[in-house]
Amino acid sequence: MHQRRIPEWLRHAPAPSVRGFALLAGAEAMARGILISVFPLEMYTALQDASLVSEVYFMVGLLSLVVGLMVPFIGRFVARRWIYVAGALMFAGGALLAILGGGAAMIAALALITSATVTTFVCFNAYVLDYVAKADLGRCETSRMFYSALGWTIGPFLGVVLLGWWRPLPFVIAALASGLMLAVFLYMRLGNGRLITKSHRAPANPLAFLPRFLSQRRLVAGWLFAVIRSCGWWIYIVYLPIFALERGFGEELGGLMLSFSNGMLFLTPFMLRWMQQRSIRHAVRVGFLLAGGLFFLAAALSGLPWVTVLALASASFFLILLDVSGGLPFLLAVKPSERTEMSAIYASYRDVSGILTPGVSWLVLLVAPMPGIFAVGGLALLGAWGLARKLHPRLGRARVALEPLSGVAVSSPGSGAGLAS
Repeated sequence: MHQRRIPEWLRHAPAPSVRGFALLAGAEAMARGILISVFPLEMYTALQDASLVSEVYFMVGLLSLVVGLMVPFIGRFVARRWIYVAGALMFAGGALLAILGGGAAMIAALALITSATVTTFVCFNAYVLDYVAKADLGRCETSRMFYSALGWTIGPFLGVVLLGWWRPLPFVIAALASGLMLAVFLYMRLGNGRLITKSHRAPANPLAFLPRFLSQRRLVAGWLFAVIRSCGWWIYIVYLPIFALERGFGEELGGLMLSFSNGMLFLTPFMLRWMQQRSIRHAVRVGFLLAGGLFFLAAALSGLPWVTVLALASASFFLILLDVSGGLPFLLAVKPSERTEMSAIYASYRDVSGILTPGVSWLVLLVAPMPGIFAVGGLALLGAWGLARKLHPRLGRARVALEPLSGVAVSSPGSGAGLAS
């Protein structure tokens, strides 16, 4: 009797590949990219007060920090695959909830999407560490950037355009893209990650390494570079569209500027080559100096709104240079035996910047108009430029060519919080 052969892909889960993770990141970029310029506009439209928008983002940032810390704890009781599935469903639910409009619905939608983003981010990184060899991490990150760049480049402007055509459309597309992300995840059949023999010793709590972290000035400096760089992106992503709207430029300008900035991700290989010809210290200092100077120029010439917009758009080029170079001082200072724990502490820069930026902006708006936020951002960036002078002139000179992307993500402007990545 003839027996049917069960297809191989049904009998055995396909081995997770670098391309698979890149596709997963690309689907996420589609979902997040189309909403990143829409939410500040919709929040401002619903609340009619930039200070109140800052207050909401501040509270949502606190929520993101709590959720990010809780994911590993929940993972002790819930399988990782179900945590990721829950995150994808939360994203879709938040996007659909935003269709209702109004202050309460938009705040709840932002909270859901922010929580979903940090949940899937933690799980994604855990899966990458499980299935991608150290030697392939650089290739994985490069592929992730390539597959994500299109979503981050087209999404912000497209989202604002679609918002003008039919308000629910960008939210519907984001929900569908999150469904695609979930479909790719289920097809990859990642499960709960690699099976590892249970240790007799309880896993170390990353918070227990805080004293070690604080005692190493190079690590603290590297973390501060990441926080300040991310704050710069927060100001650009959230407050530039609101500034443009207040100055009568229309809703499309903020999305167009963000798409333009994200399009410069395609220049990162040239930035990396330029950095390798000089030094990490030089690249970091140039990035902070020129970004900070352009933020100050944007504030000083706010009476000429076009100059402010162009100055901030120019500053985003140097923020991308900092995305390429700014994480390397931390990577090269971490001892291999402490890399896992210190990386967990380092990753907190996303949530800290997500709390710090709207919190400070909220206070600034109590005593100054919107350009005051740009001035404070410029002051922080120039402070980092001053701090970077203490970096060793030859830091990473022999190693940067070998591992420029192997341990630090070159985060897309929208992802990371910043908002993102």
